[in-house]
Amino acid sequence: MLDEIQFPKYAISPFKPDYKDFNQKLTKDDLARNYFDKRFGRNNWKFTLNGRHAIFIALSYYNLKKNDVVTILTTSENLYISQCVTNEIEKYCSWNREINEKTKIIFVNHEFGYPYPKMNDLLKLGLPIIEDCCTCFFSQNKIRKIGKYGEFAIYSFSKIFPIESGGLIISNTKKKVKHINLDKEFSAYLENVISYNLKNKNEIFKKRRINFEYALRLFKKLGFDERFENNKLIMPSLLILNNNKVINNLDSFKVFLWKHKIESSIFYGEDSFFIPNHQSLSEDDINFFFNLINSYIIKYN
Repeated sequence: MLDEIQFPKYAISPFKPDYKDFNQKLTKDDLARNYFDKRFGRNNWKFTLNGRHAIFIALSYYNLKKNDVVTILTTSENLYISQCVTNEIEKYCSWNREINEKTKIIFVNHEFGYPYPKMNDLLKLGLPIIEDCCTCFFSQNKIRKIGKYGEFAIYSFSKIFPIESGGLIISNTKKKVKHINLDKEFSAYLENVISYNLKNKNEIFKKRRINFEYALRLFKKLGFDERFENNKLIMPSLLILNNNKVINNLDSFKVFLWKHKIESSIFYGEDSFFIPNHQSLSEDDINFFFNLINSYIIKYN
């Protein structure tokens, strides 16, 4: 039982349970609504329960049949894809990972905050595109068009802000987003929390970048390096590292991290893994990750 008590919990999301009380006390603020109107266009967006709910709503516009196919593409082109995505698609039809004659919709996952690099090529195919921007609220490409290529774009607040749920669906076409029947109290909670955090959006971006760069410098000392190509327009949603065969058994390593209350996973199909990296972490937290992982390497490798 000691292990269950002595380690704090570190989630991929910046939300912590003690933020709930703070969030509940925030007063009414229209900043988020005005921000979304300006960024996405008035009447072109709606709050959703979460990112999964936004995916479900977007797919509902296409009259999909069970034998139709949604093709999922990701930034890395790795076969890894979250069940949060596939489970929603399977409520309508089947899915695959390569565009073919059966593809009805292209679902682009801008993975871990890193934009998919071939959006213009996809537009030439003339197929409907849904952009999964759940981890890309602040990330952009050079022409700042992420979230505007697809007929729909979806976002998840909990990936970026210290809030436990909530999302957005955006329409970039004449198809106005239909009414979504959300609890009024929940909608007000979303508005207030997101408004408060948008006031500090520059600080959030800066803190995430500082944490990311600090962690990367530390972990390079152990032989790891960055999995994705990065630049100043990108705000990664986590720290994903090439293992470079440093750790012999990533499955056992994942169990070890979860035992120590660090939410993490293997980037399946590759010799890579990921751990939390967000604005709610302190330098001491990152040092804890580093020292813990270093101790694992010394003991088990």
